Amino acid sequence: MKTTIDIADALLAEAKNVAAARGASVRALVEEGLRLVLHRSNTDTSNPPWSPSCFTGDGFADGVDASTWTLRWRTLEDEHLRDRLPR
Repeated sequence: MKTTIDIADALLAEAKNVAAARGASVRALVEEGLRLVLHRSNTDTSNPPWSPSCFTGDGFADGVDASTWTLRWRTLEDEHLRDRLPR
């Protein structure tokens, strides 16, 4: 299904960089993110492993960049899911 979403320019630029580094598309990155959020919302009601203070109305807050945030997110997500996923 096709849809249109508004994404902050800086966030989209970083998403393109991350996707390119992975050899993936931005679409694949967005789908992965949605799956993670949906899986978590269906299995866990605790606070998300990120700080709302990382964001402003149109993207990342000053001093936060997508690369650092992505690395931190992956680390926290791994820790968060480690004991929740079936083995």
